[in-house]
Amino acid sequence: MGTTVFLGPLHPRHGTHEPTSGTPERAPRSVRRTVTTDMLRPDGLEGPLVLVGSGRDLRTGADGTPVEIGRAAYTAKVDFLGGWILQELTTDPPRPALQSLTGAGTGSGFRARVLAADPDLPGLLHQLMDDVPVTTLVSGHSYVAGQARTPDGPLNLAGRPAFGRDMCAGFADGGTIMNSFDATGRGPLVTGPPAHPLTTSDPWAWHELPPLPSHGMRRHRRMDVTESGVDVLFRDSYMDPDGVETLIHEYTVDVEFDGDRIRSCEATPHALPWVECPAAVASAGRLAGVPLAGLRTHVRNTFTGTSTCTHLNDTLRALEDAPFLRDAIA
Repeated sequence: MGTTVFLGPLHPRHGTHEPTSGTPERAPRSVRRTVTTDMLRPDGLEGPLVLVGSGRDLRTGADGTPVEIGRAAYTAKVDFLGGWILQELTTDPPRPALQSLTGAGTGSGFRARVLAADPDLPGLLHQLMDDVPVTTLVSGHSYVAGQARTPDGPLNLAGRPAFGRDMCAGFADGGTIMNSFDATGRGPLVTGPPAHPLTTSDPWAWHELPPLPSHGMRRHRRMDVTESGVDVLFRDSYMDPDGVETLIHEYTVDVEFDGDRIRSCEATPHALPWVECPAAVASAGRLAGVPLAGLRTHVRNTFTGTSTCTHLNDTLRALEDAPFLRDAIA
């Protein structure tokens, strides 16, 4: 599990601190999707947010042989302090229709604008674009954490979309975040546990990832699909200026299929920021019996309010691609 790193006092109302480590072996006759988004500020905390996303679909044959079957990437430049405005976007493979997204916000309505601009967006790139709104939100941790090291300096949050009161368990009225916001005008600083490495001896476990720089954040996703179900990892982490990586969110999710429906879905929290957050975990069980087709829309429309978690919802929506990946199993 590695050496314990002491990062200073924990917030007294911190949530779950039971991080995972390593990555499971690839199962024969499976497909693994790995997706990451790096949240970077190369021009300093006051500069633009740069999102760098990449993903890969990897099929493992009956004999364990890996074959890459899909890859996608993007880079986006966002004016974080000026209202989350998308300034630049490049994608691989190129999707010229997505250029219409520049000049608009990356928050509310972004996902709908993506599909309106490019209804035939390939699944892997769709997953990367789907993460843009919440990775923009999560990236605010690096800005606030960096400013916390100079507590007498200004905290410029002008143009930031408003906190969504009661939008999920963590933002419940009367909870840790909203009490802090109501009292001080800003949310509390997350003090997560040290992140254990996800590396293994398998060079095919993840797609290629550069080192995470100071004040950088990374969203990891891993979805292992077999004919009977899915094993999922979801993680958001932050690299502080001392080179210590800490977790903001981490879930694992186990799903069993019943044909093209979900038989069972169980989420396990490993790192969550606030004491209110784990109450949302039970919401994953509500997917039992739900068709995989249309799952993104189902979760978006019905998983709302304080019985849910924004980041768990992100994880559950991604399960809609499981049938496509299952069909690719050799």
